[in-house]
Amino acid sequence: QVQLVESGGGSVQPGGSLELSCAASGFTAEYSEYYAIAWFRQAPGKEREGLSCISGPGGIVYYADSVKGRFTISRDNAKNTVLLQMNSVKPDDTAVYYCAADHQCHISYSGGSHHLPAEEYDYWGQGTQVTVSS
Repeated sequence: QVQLVESGGGSVQPGGSLELSCAASGFTAEYSEYYAIAWFRQAPGKEREGLSCISGPGGIVYYADSVKGRFTISRDNAKNTVLLQMNSVKPDDTAVYYCAADHQCHISYSGGSHHLPAEEYDYWGQGTQVTVSS
């Protein structure tokens, strides 16, 4: 059974950095590096927002406009881990951060912009809290 475990959350001051990790397990050995991993977040009272996605060996990477230039996604297939490096964080980045997995990065286009449809991702972690405040 596929399991995703996020770690690295915590409190950070505005302008600071934080690195989140998503450890994946349960994929069959020959397919583990082919799974796409996405990061989402959900703040109180707001909808879940897709932030970034990285595919398997093809390396397709997506970033939402809200984090482009500040967040960097990367993966270490040998360790079955995907990282989200968060730089120049803002109070608006405060949320519970989730990683999700599926066979590919699902990216939708509507309303003049791209986004990650959460309903297309089959596997989810339990989330890790990130709080940005001074």
